Amino acid sequence: MARLYLLRHGQTEFNLQGRVQGRCDAPLTALGVEQAHAAAAWIAAQQVHFDRLCTSPLGRALHTLELVRGDLIAAGQDDVPEIEPIDGLKERSYGPFEAGPASDVPCELWDPGEALVPYGGEGSQALRRRIVSTLTDIMQEVSPDAAVLATSHGSATLQFKKAWEHLAQCPQDVHLGNCCILIYDFDPTTQTFTNLSITNPA
Repeated sequence: MARLYLLRHGQTEFNLQGRVQGRCDAPLTALGVEQAHAAAAWIAAQQVHFDRLCTSPLGRALHTLELVRGDLIAAGQDDVPEIEPIDGLKERSYGPFEAGPASDVPCELWDPGEALVPYGGEGSQALRRRIVSTLTDIMQEVSPDAAVLATSHGSATLQFKKAWEHLAQCPQDVHLGNCCILIYDFDPTTQTFTNLSITNPA
């Protein structure tokens, strides 16, 4: 069965400053870089060889995956694929609250439901449909025994996790820290994802 490794990006300057980052961007901190290296070390220890590397095109996710890819090559993997930026893996839009203090957002930041929609942001239902559709399309395009590494964002990852909690084979009340890794089996016949584990390597 095809397997998906879903990776959240490393810590950013905006994470550290408590600022909202959806479609806006901020660079990784030194800790964020360390977290990416820790994730790569954990993946390398599992002896996973990926068939595709996919990422949100936002800089923090792309940089995280670049670091992971470089470490896998340094660890001796000679078959590491090139990185594919995919728009559907982006974080939600927070509308006018982008780059401002998280305390200014009039709802829960990671799981605001539809409260952002009147402000021009992306609601949780739309985000969930988008991230599920995107990852389903990615997994449908690989062989039945393939492994895929996809890098995305906190709120997007949460909505994907919530979409499949009813099928999960592991505890779901795990903190989704920077560079957490969620592992799913994908069934192409039913187009369903089963969560096998959630790990915070850093």
